[in-house]
Amino acid sequence: MSEFNKVTIIKEANIYFAGNVTSRTVVFPDGSRKTLGIMLPGEYQFNTDDREIMEILSGDLDVLITQSEGWKTIKAGEAFEVPGKSAFRLKVRKPTDYCCSYLKAE
Repeated sequence: MSEFNKVTIIKEANIYFAGNVTSRTVVFPDGSRKTLGIMLPGEYQFNTDDREIMEILSGDLDVLITQSEGWKTIKAGEAFEVPGKSAFRLKVRKPTDYCCSYLKAE
């Protein structure tokens, strides 16, 4: 989906790592949410509450979700999933545009 209709955008930005990672929250009529953001080159670690699906819209990065799986390269047009109540590491090589979906446990 290249656009979202009938949504609410939270105006205040989510700013992490001294401004190297920023996003805006999009809230859908059913209460679900996504963030749309940009990551500048660098290495980052994020913790999750909910399960997440991270779509890479442009750019590329390496992701480490579990030590046993090792690092995986993710490019524009690809996505990866992160379990809830966990953490993941990123190595971003160039400015990367992303959309993150937060999936509540059912």
